[in-house]
Amino acid sequence: MALRILVPIKRVIDYAVKIRVRPDKRGIETANVKMSMNPFDEIAVEEALRLKEKGVAKEVMVVTVGSKACQETLRTALAMGADQAIHVEHDSDVIEPIGVASVLHKISLKHTPNLILLGKQAIDDDCNQTGQMLAGMLKWPQGTFISKVTVDKEKGVEIDRETDSGSESLSLSLPAVLTCDLRLNEPRYAKLQNIMKAKKMEVQKTTPKELGVDMSPRLEIVQVNEPPKREGGVKVKSVDEVVAKIKGA
Repeated sequence: MALRILVPIKRVIDYAVKIRVRPDKRGIETANVKMSMNPFDEIAVEEALRLKEKGVAKEVMVVTVGSKACQETLRTALAMGADQAIHVEHDSDVIEPIGVASVLHKISLKHTPNLILLGKQAIDDDCNQTGQMLAGMLKWPQGTFISKVTVDKEKGVEIDRETDSGSESLSLSLPAVLTCDLRLNEPRYAKLQNIMKAKKMEVQKTTPKELGVDMSPRLEIVQVNEPPKREGGVKVKSVDEVVAKIKGA
């Protein structure tokens, strides 16, 4: 039996945009800023599509939590080749990992995927929490920071994952939650004809309230500051001078 894969995705500020802190220092400026799919989530979508093309999966479903503008991100995934899209409408500047994981838990119980692939983290908050929380709620095995995945519908999933000490190989039973790292693949570009088709595809809509999830923030952002500017470098004439400056630092 072919698998059903769920891929949660997030709309974030494009990785090439220079980030600006809001004047009130309570967050990042997002008005009139280019937004795109979180790069790690894009890798997750690509891997799900590759598994479908190999005949391992029969369906790829993408889901996002956020404002109306997030539909653009869903349609990007549909243009890449996803079959279905779900938009959990929640118009708030603060969406925490525990809230997203709770929503995904409810979505998973309703749509019964065999495999959940998501980015290891979002590049806006760098929390790296949603996948682990979701696996805990579902009581499913999890593989994090994966750089290689092989799926056998009978035996389960074999993965390579990145660690501080090198690469680690693991075997997991299905269903499972996997979070994707940069080395896993290089995402495809959507064809123009698929982009046009995606604009007409249906997007299922729901809300956290309909799912029975409380999205109230549990944390308060006290202040956001830009990192200190780097000081100018200096030229040295010899290795001895480099060593002396390091010792004196």
